[in-house]
Amino acid sequence: MKRFCKHVLSFLLVVSFSNILTPVSYAGAGVRIKDLARVKGIRENALVGYGIVVGLAGTGDSSRSKSTIQSITNTLVRFGVTVDQKDVLSKNVASVMVTANLPAFAEIGDNFDLHVSSMGDAKSLVGGTLLLTPLNAPNGKTYALAQGQLSVGGYKFDSLGNLVQKNHPTVGIISKGATVEKDTATDYFSNGEFSLILNEPDFTTADRVVSRLQQSFNNINVDAVNAGKIKIRPNNALNRNQLTRLLAKVENLTIAPDIKARVVVNERTGTVVSGGDAKVSAVSISHGNLKLNINTQYNVSQPSFLLRPSESISTQVVPQVDIQANEGKAQSVKLGDGTSVTELIDALQAVNLSTRDTITVLQAIKQAGALHAELVIQ
Repeated sequence: MKRFCKHVLSFLLVVSFSNILTPVSYAGAGVRIKDLARVKGIRENALVGYGIVVGLAGTGDSSRSKSTIQSITNTLVRFGVTVDQKDVLSKNVASVMVTANLPAFAEIGDNFDLHVSSMGDAKSLVGGTLLLTPLNAPNGKTYALAQGQLSVGGYKFDSLGNLVQKNHPTVGIISKGATVEKDTATDYFSNGEFSLILNEPDFTTADRVVSRLQQSFNNINVDAVNAGKIKIRPNNALNRNQLTRLLAKVENLTIAPDIKARVVVNERTGTVVSGGDAKVSAVSISHGNLKLNINTQYNVSQPSFLLRPSESISTQVVPQVDIQANEGKAQSVKLGDGTSVTELIDALQAVNLSTRDTITVLQAIKQAGALHAELVIQ
């Protein structure tokens, strides 16, 4: 009898745990939660370090970079070589700053990429090698060591005032050049619960995530703390492995996110991108071209009839300005209520309006209160 009760109890525990991890059937398709949110506590950590790059073909820092000269002498002292700073004239060395992001869950011995940027007046880092450099976090602790051959996607050559340059030769990367020496403790399961942080905080999206989780799982409490944070707390105490399995189930659920209406314009490139269901109220647009030409001619007035020079009479430069203004016929566009931004742009292009003028019109419509979307100007 005791053995039978023990088997029944084990069966009930398995069923209870399965109900937590097994999603209830739910019809619908959309975007995975893992693509819309991240787990609180799981993130990268910024690292930075100061180092020197050697092996440059005369394109390194000049003698004006005192920090580079001091770094060379300090490095040589570590190897038992004592050199006076006045004797250091090499241009094959450059001082650099090394930056990297320590990935989440990185363990001791893992490798990751890093970026190297020149600090002095080096012309190029092509062919250089970064010497062993500690990478520190803001707390001052060393979490990784960097070293390796630089990869620079550019070059710079100059001779007798002639210059040929491609991209930025003073910036490079070292693939897998950093080695983790101290792992970071990531505590994303706090008191047997975890939280999701939406990439784009939105109350509607947060409510849809909560509803999806409540319909998909039993025996868990889901609360939307705010528009960007959702807390998930199982009713029963789960160990770390069970919480990991639950999190894996949660992040693979799909919902239909609510996309905020947004129009992004780039004035430098003339790019207009409309996201979401951006609408325009009834509006009338009139845009005319004004062409203004200003031509100035400078004439010299020379008083040649004077026999003797005088202080009150001298040669003068007389400018003659000719201004002509030609205003083209204004193009008029009328749009009804509920017009989309795509239809607005098509209508503006139909009257041969340039992309840059289209951006100006969008700004004016936003100021008039007729554009019902966030306007982002880059």
